[in-house]
Amino acid sequence: MALTVTLMCIVLGFPLAYLLAHLRDKTANVLLIFVLLPFWTSLLVRTTAWMVVLQKEGVVNSLLQAVGLISEPLPLVFNRFGVVIAMTHILLPFMILPMYSVMRQIPPSFVRAARSLGASPSTAFVRVYLPQCVPDLGAGALLVFILALGYYKRFIMAVLVSPMIVPVVLLAVGAYFFFSKLGIANNLLGIVLVHAVLGMPFVVITVTATLGGFDMGLVRAARSLGASQWLAFRRVMLPIVWPGVLSGALFAFATSFDEVVVVLFLGGPEQTTLPRQMWTGLREQLSPTILSAAFMLIVFAISMLLLLEWLRRRSVALRGVVE
Repeated sequence: MALTVTLMCIVLGFPLAYLLAHLRDKTANVLLIFVLLPFWTSLLVRTTAWMVVLQKEGVVNSLLQAVGLISEPLPLVFNRFGVVIAMTHILLPFMILPMYSVMRQIPPSFVRAARSLGASPSTAFVRVYLPQCVPDLGAGALLVFILALGYYKRFIMAVLVSPMIVPVVLLAVGAYFFFSKLGIANNLLGIVLVHAVLGMPFVVITVTATLGGFDMGLVRAARSLGASQWLAFRRVMLPIVWPGVLSGALFAFATSFDEVVVVLFLGGPEQTTLPRQMWTGLREQLSPTILSAAFMLIVFAISMLLLLEWLRRRSVALRGVVE
């Protein structure tokens, strides 16, 4: 199943990344919000949406029956087909983003030079453009495949990002047995500790990426002018890197806000979060209240993405980079 999902993400992700890479920056940034929307939308909201779309009385079956292609509803949910569709929707951003980043860096003059030397459009694409995309295409495919398997190993960074790639149910079961011995398995403290572990990889990755583009010469210049180490950090480094820090915090917040498995294992009767309520509602009945909550969470996700885009532009402006 992981291989099927990976192939689906390649087929859908490559043309989308190519389209985004060849649009104007402002248009591409707006479309990237929709690409990242599945990542920010609650897992239960996505599950609810696919249940509504793919169920026997859903949009797909109703449309196929209306045009006369089928006489009775097709079984599209609670089977392998539904799982592949949902997993492809969830993992598609992990395929698009690596390819988009490398496609943006390929000079258009390469293809134009090949065309000027007599190559056809298809030949120029296959012999000049595509080979430069292969490394990131492979990286995106490997990432999607590993995430679909729920398993991934690296060295030091693996320790920091492992909560993001280890199946949450394993982390929840382990935390339940460990916290049971400490007497915090059914209260708020246990949930907060595990949610902090789940959110840590997003903060580490985001802040590391932000610090990677920071010029440490600015701090050394401030120190040479008499500023203390703390003052140089507070007045020079922090104003430039704080959008990345806040972005990591927003990722961690969204992860905790969306989480339901840990709450089911570690939460007591009084820890009734919104995802837990939605899970209970989905098990009993797909009520209008659940759909309304899902809609509000989608609006919340869009608002978060717009905020991240504003933070990105502010970070670019602080570094003096012209887009």
